[in-house]
Amino acid sequence: MHNNKIAITRLLPLTLATAVALATAQQAAAEIVLYDQDDTTFSTDGYINAFYVNSDVDRDGDQFDRRQSRVKMGFLPNWIGFNFGKQIDDLKLTGRSSFWVTINDSETNGTDTAIDVRQFYGTVSNPEWGEVLVGKDFGLFSRSNIFLDELLAGYGNVSDTLGLVDGNGVSFGNIGTGYPYPFPTSQITYRNNNLAEGLRVAVGIMDPVDTNDDSATGKAYQENPRFESEVSYQFEVGGSTIYTWINGAYQTSENTDDTVDTVTSKGLGYGVQAKFGGLSLTGSGFQAKGINPFFTNNLGEPTLRDIDSDGYLLQGSYSWGKNRLALSYGKTEDDGNGLGVAADYETRGIAYFRTINDNLKLVAEYNQYQIDAAAGSGLNEDTDTFAVGAVLSW
Repeated sequence: MHNNKIAITRLLPLTLATAVALATAQQAAAEIVLYDQDDTTFSTDGYINAFYVNSDVDRDGDQFDRRQSRVKMGFLPNWIGFNFGKQIDDLKLTGRSSFWVTINDSETNGTDTAIDVRQFYGTVSNPEWGEVLVGKDFGLFSRSNIFLDELLAGYGNVSDTLGLVDGNGVSFGNIGTGYPYPFPTSQITYRNNNLAEGLRVAVGIMDPVDTNDDSATGKAYQENPRFESEVSYQFEVGGSTIYTWINGAYQTSENTDDTVDTVTSKGLGYGVQAKFGGLSLTGSGFQAKGINPFFTNNLGEPTLRDIDSDGYLLQGSYSWGKNRLALSYGKTEDDGNGLGVAADYETRGIAYFRTINDNLKLVAEYNQYQIDAAAGSGLNEDTDTFAVGAVLSW
């Protein structure tokens, strides 16, 4: 349990930070075109945010109880992205790279700002047969679960047990309390154009993860890649727009030592979002076996063989004029192999978003995070957080 906690903390500065895919979702609308001639385009997009945060921590062990103020990034880190496109006959070629950074390096790390490349991929597409993506991008399992999170541009939970209150990265949003984080990974992914109006399919092979144990007598290996997919369908009914999705992942990891059991990792994500006027209602969930409940890259390989987890996220928001109010409740149940002890992870949040203009948004949020585990486990936690900040995007 202790080693898993240390590993999670070390990943925080940027890996979780990237929770993220708002990058892809927003770039088309907010990008600045730098060049557009001869069927060739080059553009840039970016995202900058900072929050004043005050967290009231109540954990097992009086030595942890405190009220902590920070100035930090929110659920999403800061990034700058570059996009390339070129039309050649009937093929459209595009490329994207995005560079994600943390702003919290001044207290103890001098100017040791980390830069992380979350996306570096190219696509080849044609209106008749669809698109192929090659390179590094977010995974497909749990992808829409996080992309459609109402608090994506907000703050979210900051578990002190996982090192987030004092960490140099971002918050967790609803990672671990409703869905695992779809880790960016190298992949070859096909996406169809609409098979039928509103229907989208994505299937991909991903670089597999060593989920089995290396030892003096054996070596983990994967005969096949990790397979991930997502199917979504959007339709109109009664004046409402309905978006539904289902996604999944499957991988096996074997060992050259035949006394070491194979690890099978499989996950299923799903959800529905309904929008009517200014009202938006979203419900999503997941079930997973052999996958860490926080990260789809399967951090914590010694315990993955027996791990089972499931969770759900319920959200609603209402927009009027330049205002949006969002309510959120998420929960993940882990059978005890994520951090070594069976526990329920819950977060409740309310957030207010005020749009000043197309490039500036103000945010105020209150979040309650709770870990409910066996007495004496050292995991029980109640952390309440207030955050207020600004988001600039282009």
